[in-house]
Amino acid sequence: MRVYLIGYMFSGKTTVGRKLARRFGYEFRDTDQVMEGRYKLSIPDFFNKYDEELFRELEHNTLIELSGLDNVVISTGGGTPCYHDNMSLMKEAGISVYLKMDVKSIHDRYKNSKKARPILDKIPESEIPEFFQDHLTEREQFYQQADITVKGENADIDLIYRSIRSLPRVQ
Repeated sequence: MRVYLIGYMFSGKTTVGRKLARRFGYEFRDTDQVMEGRYKLSIPDFFNKYDEELFRELEHNTLIELSGLDNVVISTGGGTPCYHDNMSLMKEAGISVYLKMDVKSIHDRYKNSKKARPILDKIPESEIPEFFQDHLTEREQFYQQADITVKGENADIDLIYRSIRSLPRVQ
């Protein structure tokens, strides 16, 4: 079985993914970490050196590769479901879980984060909440295709685990 965690940046996909993988006794993979290791560049440095189009192509290839693994929880980048028909790929290959967050929670996590996000580099601080709202609205059509949607704030690992186990195609 493969479990894909999707959601907007700062939704906790990596943190939840690690915990969920332990709960299942599965391996954990993060698409961004796999790409950073493979290309020896952080995601922000990759965006600065190349462009988003190349990033999305390599991200898609990484997703295909990880979809060949069994018994794995895969944390995806915030934009992964929105490109190259990746959402369909994830739904065909496994179970997708959307960690849904409201804009205020996303903004609060952003303010407390030390991790660089290339997409936010050129946006004035005062415009960040509006950007989050607009960007999340654009991406929501992809996120809503997930098999399971759970609240991302203080995500309940046992609830996610039980929700996945209760799906007919998992049993």
